[in-house]
Amino acid sequence: MITLKKALLFTAVASLGITACKTEKAETAEKIPGIVLENMDTSVKPSDDFFRYVNGSWLDKTEIPADRTRWGGFGELRKQTDADVLTILNEAIEQGNFPKIKDTQGNEIDSDQQKAVNYYESIMDTVARNSQGLDPLKPYLAKIDEIKTKKDVEDYITNMAPYGGGAFYGFGVFNDLKDSKINAGYLGSGGLGLSRDYYVDEDEDTKGKLKKYEGFVAKMFQKLGDDEATATKNAATVVAFESSLAKPMMTKEDRRDTRKMYNPMSVEELQTLAPAINWDAHLKGIGVANIDKVIVTDPNYFKAFNTIFTERSVEDMKTLLRWNAINGAAGLLSTDLETANWEFYSRDLRGAKAQRPRNERALASVNGSIGEALGKLYVDKKFPPEAKQKAKEMIDNVMLGFEKRIKGLSWMSDSTKQKALEKLHRLTVKIAYPDKWKDYSALQVKGVKQGGSYFENAINVSKWNYDKDMAKLGKPVDRTEWGMSPQTVNAYFNPVNNEIVFPAAILQPPFYNYQADEAVNYGGIGAVIGHEISHCFDDSGARFDADGNLNNWWTDEDLEKFTAEGKALIGQYDALVAIDDVHVNGTFTLGENIGDLGGVNAAYEGLQIFLDKNGRPGEIDGFSPEQRFFLSWGTIWRTKARPEAIKNQIKTDPHSPGNFRAYVPLKNVDAFYKAFDIKEGDKMYLKPEDRVKIW
Repeated sequence: MITLKKALLFTAVASLGITACKTEKAETAEKIPGIVLENMDTSVKPSDDFFRYVNGSWLDKTEIPADRTRWGGFGELRKQTDADVLTILNEAIEQGNFPKIKDTQGNEIDSDQQKAVNYYESIMDTVARNSQGLDPLKPYLAKIDEIKTKKDVEDYITNMAPYGGGAFYGFGVFNDLKDSKINAGYLGSGGLGLSRDYYVDEDEDTKGKLKKYEGFVAKMFQKLGDDEATATKNAATVVAFESSLAKPMMTKEDRRDTRKMYNPMSVEELQTLAPAINWDAHLKGIGVANIDKVIVTDPNYFKAFNTIFTERSVEDMKTLLRWNAINGAAGLLSTDLETANWEFYSRDLRGAKAQRPRNERALASVNGSIGEALGKLYVDKKFPPEAKQKAKEMIDNVMLGFEKRIKGLSWMSDSTKQKALEKLHRLTVKIAYPDKWKDYSALQVKGVKQGGSYFENAINVSKWNYDKDMAKLGKPVDRTEWGMSPQTVNAYFNPVNNEIVFPAAILQPPFYNYQADEAVNYGGIGAVIGHEISHCFDDSGARFDADGNLNNWWTDEDLEKFTAEGKALIGQYDALVAIDDVHVNGTFTLGENIGDLGGVNAAYEGLQIFLDKNGRPGEIDGFSPEQRFFLSWGTIWRTKARPEAIKNQIKTDPHSPGNFRAYVPLKNVDAFYKAFDIKEGDKMYLKPEDRVKIW
């Protein structure tokens, strides 16, 4: 289930990189600087405003592109990666020499790479999309129109499960949190048009956004054929209905505690919890029979939903189902619907000034649906074999650094240290691309010349993913699978597999620069590697043992100390004002903030291990290795964001804004004080007793 997977995959906007081989390094005469001095503002003291000191000139001269709501090192790398992939994709289209393969029955079918091309071309074919208009959606709208009773509503939700679901609730398959080697079935709440906070927060900005959302809903109902008065009335119904569903949902802070999401029940117990729905019929209808337990992720929601479902009229439910249908499909249909969708979700909600180019949007859709099919093309062109080994060497040193940090903890007992070290040593590291690629042979993606449409291909992908996941139920987990495609500029930690994953696209400059000194690389990619390792031991990841099971391996005393340190870190971030009177949410961002702090510490130790083995270089550009390490960390978090994007991030994103990530963790690192001679009275100074020491 998507909601659950997102809650369990602790992704970080992370980046590392190695793209060039040794011969290229030897033959390159001009060195690319690891630290771009022109981006700094040396009129500011690093002891007073480290973010400005590192990035001040860049901040002054950089404009956020009109089609972006945030911009910085990560955005620049993603745009460059997209350009690389689009070049590869267009070359493949021009050459058109994909091999044909055969399925299990011996029938000739398109290769995975050809399917990626087919999908992309169907998105780009706006002439066909505009000609079709709403036609692809009409059969689904007709099914909603046919609903007469609440049983019909239940049947509709059951029948729509393979195609993204109808509303209210959904079933998915994922590792059993307490027996992570086996796939289990989960039942969670359905999606809403906005994240929960937009329905429950009472500040004026949030209420204004909700009002704009209601106007957007009305606009989309008019595109379905409603007159203005009817559309306005239906939009009010949708917002009121969704608000009633949002209020009993688990808060974003509570969702970070996976223990609260693990509520196994028999079908009989589920029936008692929410008797308004015939759960046995629903489960059998989606192909789940004789299931021993269903893990309910939010029992309070289902208890409240039972009352809502009982009291709401069928007509109100049909109105919400119509809205879900058009909102879910808007981006797949005509360009006017796609634009209307952008105008609210990107312009009004996040402050974007222009849409991204269509080819970039199309690429994002391919990456998000059949990304590994395209990933094969990307890896063949952009990832040299030796890069994987180079990345592994740096990861090994950062792992050793984290091991040293664990062994040196003063607040943790020896027995818990042994458990922590066991988990660290059993951590799986995946680099660049899967050893076993996804098999898309059962997926039909028709090209434009074969009459394929974006909507039809998207529906096929949805059903293919659904069938593939449902086939896993009750079976052993395949831990070779990846949760990101190779061309994704990101990284993640998955607690149930006890693994950290670094796709190929993040194995490139500027976060790893093969021409720069190792201090810069450890402060950039090294700290990001450390960040992902630290997720094993953040307030959520630390609840999982070395096997990936939700299992407390802490002594009571150690857990109490760990929690106290976490509360101290929460306090530091709660005090930060992101914009106007909007503060960072220290509780919601705690896991990522622990990741940043632990990542910097582990990478610093890894750098010292490297320097001990290979010798210390002299100063470069007037900076010592330690100074360049911290300068590099501050550089990778250079960022500018539009006001609306910052407000949305605080509500929806468990990462703190980049400017805070650049310096707040460092205020807790003693080596940072030594590197830049930070003393009491400086703005960057924290008293030693106030510095948080977790990992």
